[in-house]
Amino acid sequence: MPWPPTASLATLHQRAQLLGATRAFFAERGLLEVDTPALVRHAVTDPHLENIQVRTSGNHPLFLHTSPEFHMKRLLAAGAPDIWQLGKVFRDGEAGRHHEPEFTLLEWYRRDYTLARLADETCELLAALAKVAEGTGAPPRLSLEPPVHWTYADLFREALGVDPLTAPLIDIQACARKVLGAQLDPGLYRDLGDETSLWLDLLMSHVVSKRLAGTGIAVVTGYPAAQAALARLNPADPRVAERFEIFCGGIEVANGYRELTDAAEQNRRFSAERAFRARLGRRDVVPDPQLLAALESGLPDCAGVAVGFDRVVMVLLGLGTLQAAISFPT
Repeated sequence: MPWPPTASLATLHQRAQLLGATRAFFAERGLLEVDTPALVRHAVTDPHLENIQVRTSGNHPLFLHTSPEFHMKRLLAAGAPDIWQLGKVFRDGEAGRHHEPEFTLLEWYRRDYTLARLADETCELLAALAKVAEGTGAPPRLSLEPPVHWTYADLFREALGVDPLTAPLIDIQACARKVLGAQLDPGLYRDLGDETSLWLDLLMSHVVSKRLAGTGIAVVTGYPAAQAALARLNPADPRVAERFEIFCGGIEVANGYRELTDAAEQNRRFSAERAFRARLGRRDVVPDPQLLAALESGLPDCAGVAVGFDRVVMVLLGLGTLQAAISFPT
């Protein structure tokens, strides 16, 4: 059985320098580094994620967290300043060239930041890390030209000629059949069912995001309201969420929100996600009451972003897989 690490020792040295540069980036900006639990009492209701359950001798089931978000928001509600965290997270069922069930996530929150300002800061971090990677001897992999900005709707219209905010499901399905062909087998068609957001996710990951492969850093905003998750809706256009994703060479590396602070609306979304999970045949999840209590007590106006650190290493060092960016994949 193979026992050596999948990342070369040279890669691990480069990764260490990128980790150091990340810590320096936040230290220079005065953010407080925090360390929240990886083992939590409540799984997430997000129908696209599955926690890994841990068997213990206690009476309560425990889960490995998929993100430190809930605990970090509790810190903010308790009066913490701008905060950041770098650590391991876990997601069941994630495997592939760009996925691992255990990976390193960088997450931070800025009080009184607009979504655009946080997206700019995320791009600044990526550009700074790209320079560090080149300084370690890695060939330039990421254009440091100004980021390209797209709206989700414009990107879909450019790639597929479909408006994801207005097109009926039947048109989106017809588009998927046309562009994906044999990849859209009957089993997948059945699994997607009548859930528009799942069809849009499929097209985004398999077709639309490929349009960004030739760009350096691309910022995509204006995701449909159904994909808002824990983000606010745009008051100027409630069809879309105040959410962005950032792509490097066509690979998604960051997901940011202007955070929802309304406890009642968050509880309503949790209920909708539980219903969605039921339609997908997934286990029910009881929402985290401590997060809701923190929102009720008053989460400050803030924006937050999560960055897949392993993916950033993979992109900046020109590695073919996520497994080549980490020492021992699961």
